[in-house]
Amino acid sequence: MAATTPPKVVFEHKGVFIHSSPDESEDQDLISGFLRIVDKDGETLVEYKPLEDADPSNMLCACKDSSSVVEWTQSSEDNPHHPIDHQLSYETEWDMINAVSFRRKVHAHGDGGSNHTNVRNKWAFSFNVCDLRSITVKCEGWSYISFSLKDATALPAIHFHQGGSTAFLDSLRKSVQINESPDDESLLIVSTYCKTFSQSFENLLDDTNYGLVQKFKKDPYTTTLGGFSKVTNYLFDAFRVPELECHQRPAEEVADLLGELIPGLEINQQEEPGFEVITRLDLGPRPEVQRRGPVTMEDWAKYQDSEGRITNVPHLKDLIFKGGLCHAVRREAWKFLLSYFPWNSTHEERKLLQKRKTDEYFRMKLQWKSVSEEQERRNSRLRDYRSLIEKDVNRTDRNNKFYEGLDNPGLILLHDILMTYCMYDFDLGYVQGLSDLLSPILFVMENEVDAFWCFVSFMDEMRENFEEQMQGMKTQLIQLSTLLRLLDLAFWNYLEAQDSGYLYFCFRWLLIRFKRELQFQDVLRLWEVMWTRLPCQNFHLLVCCAILDSEKQKIMDRKYGFNEILKHINELSMKLDIEEILSKSEAICMQIKNCKDLPHSVSEILGLNTVTEPSAALETSEYGTLESPQTSPRSTNRQDHVVTNGHSHLKETTHNGCKVAFIS
Repeated sequence: MAATTPPKVVFEHKGVFIHSSPDESEDQDLISGFLRIVDKDGETLVEYKPLEDADPSNMLCACKDSSSVVEWTQSSEDNPHHPIDHQLSYETEWDMINAVSFRRKVHAHGDGGSNHTNVRNKWAFSFNVCDLRSITVKCEGWSYISFSLKDATALPAIHFHQGGSTAFLDSLRKSVQINESPDDESLLIVSTYCKTFSQSFENLLDDTNYGLVQKFKKDPYTTTLGGFSKVTNYLFDAFRVPELECHQRPAEEVADLLGELIPGLEINQQEEPGFEVITRLDLGPRPEVQRRGPVTMEDWAKYQDSEGRITNVPHLKDLIFKGGLCHAVRREAWKFLLSYFPWNSTHEERKLLQKRKTDEYFRMKLQWKSVSEEQERRNSRLRDYRSLIEKDVNRTDRNNKFYEGLDNPGLILLHDILMTYCMYDFDLGYVQGLSDLLSPILFVMENEVDAFWCFVSFMDEMRENFEEQMQGMKTQLIQLSTLLRLLDLAFWNYLEAQDSGYLYFCFRWLLIRFKRELQFQDVLRLWEVMWTRLPCQNFHLLVCCAILDSEKQKIMDRKYGFNEILKHINELSMKLDIEEILSKSEAICMQIKNCKDLPHSVSEILGLNTVTEPSAALETSEYGTLESPQTSPRSTNRQDHVVTNGHSHLKETTHNGCKVAFIS
């Protein structure tokens, strides 16, 4: 079976031994060999090969189902030995690309069980880390490790006579989570679906779909999360057997299936607040919206007094929201929009602030710059962060002149800022995707310190998106589903019928704020508009609604199913018109605000207070928050009754003259 990408050796250690007998007998042999951890097509393999066995045809591989052992056999038409270079040599010797076929090993006992003996070599083995259940680590003057697979196979103990066991385990932790057993300090429990969260974004930010089914079957957590924006019905088909053999999984279990596969992202409609099923709510007509030109340098200067303070901030934010900024203004204006500079600060106050922040930045940068190789060797987290950053930096916006070419200063700054951010927030550290959020900021600032502190401010808002529990993403998906049901219940019902009601295909949109969906200059425009915090809270959710509103007719008319919906949404990347999207998003916001009987859950999501008194006032800003200290008695006068339907309860209530149904 040919591999799609060259395999990568992430760990290799020579001089690792297997003792031919567990007892210290005189005739015991010490088998010396190589121990390797290999990354191949998104899978991680642990391989051991004795030195004296130069024939790769005898490699034993513990397969995913591990009900038996598969023997590698040499294809007669191919020569595995190509002394060309190291990489090709590795491929032919260890991975045997295009050079092997599989045949079921004949078991001497005829029971089909695992039998790790081989006439020519009974010591070589290989297994996928997904099959690993536990690791036992012991010491007898040197450390030795034994592996236990999920099918109860116990592999020969590996003895590290020359050291290296700690480095091996540190490298293995990059692919699986390893925890000490509470009952046995020498026993390490392996969990393959809880990889470090940063690794889960690799496929999400990669545009290739190849091998999704295979990756999903091997590691459903990482693949499902990693490929959320483009995952298709393979998610369900991978677990379905032919209809002749069994019934299809009941529809009510679909959410449970997703929850099992993606720990931490379960969305339960009965448990989450805000799941109001709105019926017969007339939002009224959607107003027409006109946008204006961007704020120029001359416009910006008009809003500064003689000492540099920004005046009439609400009105200036309105102008930025309605038209964005000329590029020449961005370097200064973004510092205010991202709260690096206070709006009421003077020129002198900002100079002092920059000096203080520069000192603080370089103190943090010195922390990782001064770490010696010896220190870093004992700091696995810092090594992991550095490795991920180097990998991401080398592929971030390389078609942009600011980052193109080799030894580009922009790439060096991108790397250094991300490494320094690890020192600033070591708990989060680096997660794949952060380079996408930093890149536009550094492009605009063209200054290491200013870019760092603007990025810090942006991450204060975005941090929950990247935390391992995914609470930020879970909340946003719930909120987006609530808004879409309010705006177009028929379309939401259609998506729900296609197992798409929780809008998981919007995952990448929300995660990195449309960075991979828009042209680079359009990202700058969208972000500066959103940073005004106008015209409401969570405006980015209305941007999602606007895009879906433009695509809903095509989706419904063509009767797209789960597969086609996700494929269609993913193919919108780089084809979206930012000005059209912003106009529609603003119009949707105005339409919602004009609704007198707005459900409480929607008001909470958009940060709106229900106004019932004519005397309620607006702020100076056209899109200022509506203020109303009092709540209309009408809104608290509810008439409730409960209808029981099977095992669920549908609670209907009259809220401001509008019927609202709650599932309980």
